[in-house]
Amino acid sequence: MSKPIASLSLDLDNKWSYMKTHGDTGWDQYPTYLDLVVPRFLKTLHQQDLKMTVFVVGQDASREENFEALASISAAGHEIGNHSFNHEPWLHLYSEQQLVRELATTEEHLERVTGQCPIGFRGPGFSFTEGLLQILVRRGYKYDCSTFPTFLGPLARLYYFMSTRLDKEQRAERKELFGQFKEGFRPLRPFQWKFPEGELSEIPVTTMPIFKTPIHASYILYLAQFSMLTAKTYWKMALTMCRMTGIAPSLLLHPLDFMGCDDDSDLAFFPAMGKPAEPKVELVSWMIAEMSKHYDVRPMKEHAASLCSNVNAKPNVRQSVPSQGVALDSQPN
Repeated sequence: MSKPIASLSLDLDNKWSYMKTHGDTGWDQYPTYLDLVVPRFLKTLHQQDLKMTVFVVGQDASREENFEALASISAAGHEIGNHSFNHEPWLHLYSEQQLVRELATTEEHLERVTGQCPIGFRGPGFSFTEGLLQILVRRGYKYDCSTFPTFLGPLARLYYFMSTRLDKEQRAERKELFGQFKEGFRPLRPFQWKFPEGELSEIPVTTMPIFKTPIHASYILYLAQFSMLTAKTYWKMALTMCRMTGIAPSLLLHPLDFMGCDDDSDLAFFPAMGKPAEPKVELVSWMIAEMSKHYDVRPMKEHAASLCSNVNAKPNVRQSVPSQGVALDSQPN
């Protein structure tokens, strides 16, 4: 029997974007580590003969020092997705005009630098709104993957805020970073947003079935700081539970999964950044290999395309956008 299709993606958040969200000075000089990290994850994927989706920030695609690194991703056969232009995890505060500008400007730079016009979007910090989803439909996008079904978003945000010196206004902007508690009630299975303008596939970032705890690579690396055995056991359990519940996972990667303290000391506030890069890369490579034993791992666009042939045959339930409370149709959990 053929393996079920699952997906792999990486949010290419650059150093300046992490500094900006963290409230650090100097982010507006746009320090970059793309020349360092891009060859590493391309090598990891090449060794396993896999392709994935890389969500690129438009600001990086507008800067000449990043052109070669970004072009190499597309040249290696990976899909390019839209990760906004300014990488601000408060898209819920944007006007419709600002959202259109974020998407359009990023599309322009991505197509010029990588040769690809994106059909998929992920909001920075898992931020999105009903209005944004409708704009995506109007602009011809085929899928979104901004939902993060976990109850632990508020705890992750609190942990993150403890490492910052953000003022009251800055914290208010970031109040939905990593999502609200009610995000945990969202489905793990892909579903369809339905609007008068058309439909949009939603592929959630997979969390542990039933428990809704994170299973993305950064979380596994966090566990590995305390026990490698625990981290590997947890990932194997996540894959087992996905198979038992019939969920084809969408695994999320980040640049810092391929970097360590021997590469950059400015980002030590992130979990696992106190460890050297080599063992982190080895663990991520192992995770992907374990996933590939049970699933046909593809880029997000292929995962989304595989859903379109089935979606109309499945019953619909009501699904709401958390920030708006507007009812939309979706597939069941």
